[in-house]
Amino acid sequence: MALLTRAKTGQPFSGRRGVSWRWLGVVPFFAFVAAFLIWPTLSIIGQSFLDQQRNLTLQNILQLGQPFIVAAYVYSLQLSAVTALGGGLLGGLLAYAVTIGGLPRPLRSAVMSFSGVASNFAGVPLAFAFIATLGQLGIVTQWLRSVGVNLYPAFSLYSFWGLSIVYIYFQIPLMVLIMAPALEGMRREWREASESLGASTRQFWRYVGLPILLPSILGTMVLLFGNAFGAHATAFQLTGGGSQGNVVTILIGAQISSDALSNPGLGNALALGMIVIMGVTIGLYTWLQRRSARWLRS
Repeated sequence: MALLTRAKTGQPFSGRRGVSWRWLGVVPFFAFVAAFLIWPTLSIIGQSFLDQQRNLTLQNILQLGQPFIVAAYVYSLQLSAVTALGGGLLGGLLAYAVTIGGLPRPLRSAVMSFSGVASNFAGVPLAFAFIATLGQLGIVTQWLRSVGVNLYPAFSLYSFWGLSIVYIYFQIPLMVLIMAPALEGMRREWREASESLGASTRQFWRYVGLPILLPSILGTMVLLFGNAFGAHATAFQLTGGGSQGNVVTILIGAQISSDALSNPGLGNALALGMIVIMGVTIGLYTWLQRRSARWLRS
């Protein structure tokens, strides 16, 4: 019995306790996190309080109140909120069609495979694809012009709403990938219990389905918000860093690498502001996911 107990608990059979080496498996992960997350974050925090002569200062933090910096934060927050809402709604409906809506299995597999690819399709390739499609000389733009519809100058791919459309392109598949497991976690017994009590489909979703899924939906939208807020390459390639694309990430790049506007301390202070916003976003997402997991695990 003692041997069986030791075998179940993983204890060594000898009288002396052996040294466990199982923790070595997570060493590469923690080394990666320390090198590419913790150390850069600490470096940004430290350099935010240094001037160009490496002296301690609060000037970089105080300069965050300048109008053009406030405008960049507001622009980025608005862009992130609009694309999170649009991508969340459209992606949520698509996830519902894939999981509960009875979409044929081959089509469902195709949608999920495409979502996995499209959610990571961003940066320069995505910007080029939309320029070739909806730019002033894009395929769709020229086709619409041939049938008497002129997108430009009323619409511009390089404006706020143009950027929003591009961002929503990779927000929708991300919403599908995250919401599909949550929708699949909805128990059939809940629906059957509601129907046995005389509830209609609309009443089930209003009083049972949506309240259960609401934390997952809101949490995923928060994640989409953070995903858009941290995007850089797509907006930079579309706008060239001009005033039409005054997002915080472009402004950070201008402060760190530009010859005329170079101010690394201010750039790090801008990045510190982004870290604070992203930290709040991640914390809110984690809290919402914990609330949704209580129902989906029960």
